[in-house]
Amino acid sequence: MADAIDVEAERRDVLALHPIPVLHVRMQDTYVCILKLRSACRYLKGEHHYVGPAAAVALAKRLHPSSSNLAWDVRPLYDDPSSLHRSVSRALPQLPPFEFAKRLFWVQYAYIGTIFSLIQPEDFEERLKIVYHHPPDCSNRESCLVYCQVLLVIAYGLMYSVNQWSGDDGPPGFKYFKHALRFLPDIHEEGSIFFVEVLCYVAYYMQNLNRRDAAFLYIGLALRMAISLGLHQEVSHPDVSDADRYRRRRAWWSVYSLDRLLSVKSGNPITIQDEDIGTMWPIPEGGSTAVPWPSVVLTHYTQLSRILGRIGEEIYRKKPRSGSNLLASVQSITNDLSDWLRQVPDRLRIDFTTLDTHINRESVSIFLHFYSCINMTARPLVFYVIQRRLDAETGGPAANDWKEGLSQNTVAVIESCITAARATTLIMDAAARHNLVATYGYLDGEYIFSAALLLVMVNAAFPHNETNARTMDMALNLLRSMADRGNTYLGSRHSLLLELQASIGSNQVAEREIDFNAPVTPTSSQQRSPPETTIIGRDDARVGPSDWPSQQHITFNLDINDDPGLWEEVLGQIDIDMDTDWIENTLRRQD
Repeated sequence: MADAIDVEAERRDVLALHPIPVLHVRMQDTYVCILKLRSACRYLKGEHHYVGPAAAVALAKRLHPSSSNLAWDVRPLYDDPSSLHRSVSRALPQLPPFEFAKRLFWVQYAYIGTIFSLIQPEDFEERLKIVYHHPPDCSNRESCLVYCQVLLVIAYGLMYSVNQWSGDDGPPGFKYFKHALRFLPDIHEEGSIFFVEVLCYVAYYMQNLNRRDAAFLYIGLALRMAISLGLHQEVSHPDVSDADRYRRRRAWWSVYSLDRLLSVKSGNPITIQDEDIGTMWPIPEGGSTAVPWPSVVLTHYTQLSRILGRIGEEIYRKKPRSGSNLLASVQSITNDLSDWLRQVPDRLRIDFTTLDTHINRESVSIFLHFYSCINMTARPLVFYVIQRRLDAETGGPAANDWKEGLSQNTVAVIESCITAARATTLIMDAAARHNLVATYGYLDGEYIFSAALLLVMVNAAFPHNETNARTMDMALNLLRSMADRGNTYLGSRHSLLLELQASIGSNQVAEREIDFNAPVTPTSSQQRSPPETTIIGRDDARVGPSDWPSQQHITFNLDINDDPGLWEEVLGQIDIDMDTDWIENTLRRQD
């Protein structure tokens, strides 16, 4: 195949999952074939795997198709061929001390326990006692789910609490995850809310292992089981208590949110339309005016996931439409994001002036989600303008002012995307300083990679901006630090960005005396670049006092008459892989 690239895999990868016919996937090969086509497909030993245009990894593959680092896209984080083989034995691994296991629960709870409501603290302690004091009854579905969930929680707790992976036993907690799969009941057994919650845990851990197809299948099972249980609709039967209704809502919106994240981030279509959902937000009934804080966090996080679903469907899906439809979607989605921001409680907001002294993981998770939504909404327009400038540079120097020829509102959309990438980087950097980064977590790595990729492209195509350059270095340093702690997947992403940066270059400016220690903030003013011989270290780019407003207004008044033809041209770019196509096109331009 002339237009294909063969990337030699380092060793065979065999994946044998839970023995359900639809889930039994076997990948046994020595070569990966990545097609340089407008459709985002990759082939593994003849098997077709879909990666849609909304996936952040897409641009990377197309911008740099010849890179040896492309193999990370199809390799799991830990690729021991026998690592997930299902054993006949359901023996337990050596469990940590009881009190330590309780602490591991609170570690994972801090990261995902409130943005997804999959288990309550009191329920976990009760189930933990069962696991530690009673042998499993493998003939009983409920007993298997208890053991499976407890082992999964321990696996997550270790994954989030251990920041250095060494050895050949897989990432932190992997041993417990592997044993947890042995207790997962067959899918043909009777469904339950408990079963849905366990499937969500399995799906998200698979995503953390970069087993994206497995994650997509498991979250699909979880959502369909939830639908079969009627969790997507309210129940009015008098036998259903208020507490049971509350649990149904928590479970539904958790699986819904996770499905939206895993589907849209991988470029796959969403599983259920919002019009088919009648479940209320996870607010308990009973006349109480005080809403539990976990419900507040879950609600606001899930509202962002709902907006993310709209982004995937209205901006990135391939369907008949026009440039005016695309503009209307961007306008409507940014209005929704602005409304969300106005309503978010002060307790959840991030104060960029105190990042060095205080930040909590709930706010980190929610606002990384928020800025990612801004990034994905504006990204097609940003990359279109970048491509236009890079094309112009092939015939001579591009205009110094990248805003030339663009309407004020179009410029505002692009600047919001760049600001979102800066803010993402600053939040991640602050989280790292407070030891709140999930080194092996999927979403943290996805967010910082997307921000770094956009900043690399902006620094290459736009006139030099010191703030953008410093923030780009900070983002690349964050990726490298996560890779240095054992996340080989992010290590390959970091290497790919460095190759891309070296290939397309970055704008240089005349050397002159500048303030190298000026702080980076999301709204920093433009400054000059340091001399090439100056290495901007991480300490040089620390966040200083900022005038970032407590409520950032992102509402735009877009008018297609401002830029005739522009949105039609942007629309023509969206059916490419927004990540990989850009890398390929840019590198081809350098040949």
